[in-house]
Amino acid sequence: MQTDFFKYQAQTTQFAAGFEVEKAEGSYIYGKDGRRYLDFVAGVSANTLGHSHPKIVEAIKTQAEKYLHVMVYGEYAQEMPVAICKLLAETTPEPLEVTYLVNSGAEAIDGSLKLAKRYTGREEIISFKNSYHGNTHGALSVSGNEYHKREFRPLLPMVSFIEFNNEKDLDKITEKTAGVILETIQGAAGFLLPEKDYLKKLKARCEEVGALLILDEIQPGFGRTGKLFAFEHYGIVPDILAIGKGMGGGVPVGAFMSSRKIMESLSHSPKLGHITTFGGNPLIAAASFATLKEVLESGLMNEVDEKEKLFRELLVHPKIVNINGRGLMLAVNLGSPEYTLQVAKRCMEKGLVVFWQLYRNEYLRISPPLTISLEEIREGCNIILDVLKED
Repeated sequence: MQTDFFKYQAQTTQFAAGFEVEKAEGSYIYGKDGRRYLDFVAGVSANTLGHSHPKIVEAIKTQAEKYLHVMVYGEYAQEMPVAICKLLAETTPEPLEVTYLVNSGAEAIDGSLKLAKRYTGREEIISFKNSYHGNTHGALSVSGNEYHKREFRPLLPMVSFIEFNNEKDLDKITEKTAGVILETIQGAAGFLLPEKDYLKKLKARCEEVGALLILDEIQPGFGRTGKLFAFEHYGIVPDILAIGKGMGGGVPVGAFMSSRKIMESLSHSPKLGHITTFGGNPLIAAASFATLKEVLESGLMNEVDEKEKLFRELLVHPKIVNINGRGLMLAVNLGSPEYTLQVAKRCMEKGLVVFWQLYRNEYLRISPPLTISLEEIREGCNIILDVLKED
């Protein structure tokens, strides 16, 4: 299988691991080598409830026996897509009332950008240096790392970048700005947090000039920080909320939310302002509904602070420079990209799946499922510490 993987399946890098997967369950991935591997990555924050959670699997099976795709998005009323949109509306603060279901986080970003332009009638988008929003042309255009963009130019025009947590840059948001897009916690840059009421000041500036605030919660959403969405820690509500990854608990999904007044602008002048064939797919919606319901009812979010504290207590070593992030979204700085890649490889050899940050390879990613146990945290951290002690 590994031979065919490299021969027939397009690769994203020239050094993919090619690890052969047999099955995955709970906090573990089982390889065809007969070993099990504790997963501290959760599919890059996607497997909110771990692998093959029984409630998600049952929801998928139940829906599959009824019907799969029946019509393009937005034409027919289908039970599970309606249910997930209703539950999202009930569990998010006003004015987030209406959800547009799409296929991925990147599509949610593209839809959010279009919505901001359509509603305001403006053309300028402001994003942030070192931000990451996805790899479609629109999402890449508002991502803030030139190395990952330069070979694909020209990208969207009229996109400007300001510095995260720099209040002086807020003056660059003007009456020409349609929307400001920001990761609540900067992901690829090393899980950087907003500081000193920065988000409140950003929101105030957007309101002052009539720009819409778009928050990208694709990584921190669905309980990863101890709140359903990370913005709830900071006393603001975005005009548009982009979500994905952990929303589906392991299936491909994305969505963007807004007020009814703003969202309705996509339905006319022109009609079909955004259209997607498989967005709102009933199978995916069933999995998303089961995921959100379990996150809300299980008490898992109440355990996040304790689990973060345990990670920080255990991961103490002279080679660890610092640990960024919040909740179960942590980035461990090991000083250099080369050493971090080496540590990740050795951890895998010892039965632990860890990864690195996209832009800041010196940071080791830790984003396990919310269901991870305290004992599993100790098991994985001991492996990391054993590797750090080897040199």
